[in-house]
Amino acid sequence: MYQLEEKIWFWTLVIIPVIILLFLGLQFWRYKTQNKFADKALLKKLSPNKSTFKTVLKVVVLSLAFLCLSLALVNPKIGTKLETVKREGVDIVFAIDVSKSMLAEDIAPNRLEKSKQLVTQIVNNLASDRVGIIAYAGAAFPQLPITTDYASAKMFLQSMNTDMLSSQGTAISEAIKLASTYFDDEEQTNRVLIIISDGEDHGQEAEAIAEAAHDEGVRIFTIGVGDVKGGPIPEKRNGVVLNYKKDSQGETVITKLNENTLKNIASAANGAYINGKNTANVVENIREILNTMDKTEFEAKQFADFKDQFQWFLGFGIFFLLLDVFLLERKTAWLKKLNLFNENF
Repeated sequence: MYQLEEKIWFWTLVIIPVIILLFLGLQFWRYKTQNKFADKALLKKLSPNKSTFKTVLKVVVLSLAFLCLSLALVNPKIGTKLETVKREGVDIVFAIDVSKSMLAEDIAPNRLEKSKQLVTQIVNNLASDRVGIIAYAGAAFPQLPITTDYASAKMFLQSMNTDMLSSQGTAISEAIKLASTYFDDEEQTNRVLIIISDGEDHGQEAEAIAEAAHDEGVRIFTIGVGDVKGGPIPEKRNGVVLNYKKDSQGETVITKLNENTLKNIASAANGAYINGKNTANVVENIREILNTMDKTEFEAKQFADFKDQFQWFLGFGIFFLLLDVFLLERKTAWLKKLNLFNENF
């Protein structure tokens, strides 16, 4: 396990492309200027020990130096001591709709990205609860099993997209069935499933499945993303809209937020429906719901001691800087004899 203490210093990495661009610009200017002064053959005679390879090598070394120094400023830390701690919390499974309708932009930036934002903010406000993630469209697919590793949860969350499942549709019932298998403690009663969707369910059994899940101790809360007025589904390439999805009659498909479906599912499992338009409101509602629930004690392993690793990157950074200072742009005598780089003398 690792931590990055000062992520803001990653911005210093922009120095590297600046160095490369300045080098390329200088080489272009030098080439044009030298061509005005003399031809290529004469320049070789005037400066026979000039090494193009070592000039490029100096830029590479300097870039590596800035890379190492930037990482030293970020200060990566590695967990060195793993201990088992007792925690109290609720098991929460997020079921996220990744069907094509989630690309509709009737809520900014689109329904799927809004769903990711909502889950991220909910996770950021959790304390000791365990979380799991499910992706679903025409079928449901496990993304992350129940865990206390919030960093991994957010990483898996960001990788979700509408192309990850080949079967299209919105089978909420499949997501509920899969979520029921996530809860491994038979005696546990504080099980929560949060479904984030536009509610366009293409099945007819979601309410019955939700009621069955409630009988097993799972409470279901639904969050609706989108607008009841609806919007078209853009078809993009490289971020540019080429067209909008059409039906078999050639008409533009308008997908709408179906709040009734989401409300009925939540009601069948003793939960509640929340409109996902306002992120702060959603987070506050979920926080209040979780605070009223009984917490179950469980054991979790976590790293309790982290050691700084910046000194390694600082050492390599200084080494590369010194190497750049002592690395001359002239051909080395013994290297010149070996001619490893096939330079013409």
